[in-house]
Amino acid sequence: MFLQAHAVAVRVLFNRIDEAMSEAPTGIANPAVIDLFGIDQKTGEVLLVMNEPRPWDGGHEQLHEMQEKFNAYASFILDGEMREAHPELAGWTARIELRCEHMPGKEALELLQAIHDQLELQAIKVEVVMANPGCGDQ
Repeated sequence: MFLQAHAVAVRVLFNRIDEAMSEAPTGIANPAVIDLFGIDQKTGEVLLVMNEPRPWDGGHEQLHEMQEKFNAYASFILDGEMREAHPELAGWTARIELRCEHMPGKEALELLQAIHDQLELQAIKVEVVMANPGCGDQ
């Protein structure tokens, strides 16, 4: 599986899809915002992070929000928006991380696996990172 816990040294570039850093709400509930966008200094990958501080309730709304956020991130990478905004990143490997405060439930994990498999076909890595592994497990 692609769940892990680790610290990443990141050089932040910006956090909005369409403008410089702002105080817009972040997390999977807001697909218009890239929660964190930078370069992983250890791997040299472009890193796009989305955060989910809420517990996973297994509801369709939360799963839909997560899917919409992944769609927005994938579009940013694949449709050339990232390359247009940051031409120096053309050709770099991209990784999307979902950082969770709580262990995703069964439905979320199934959706994450499907997202992982689809984005892997586009050479985009997907990882789920737990803030406190073992804490808050359902």
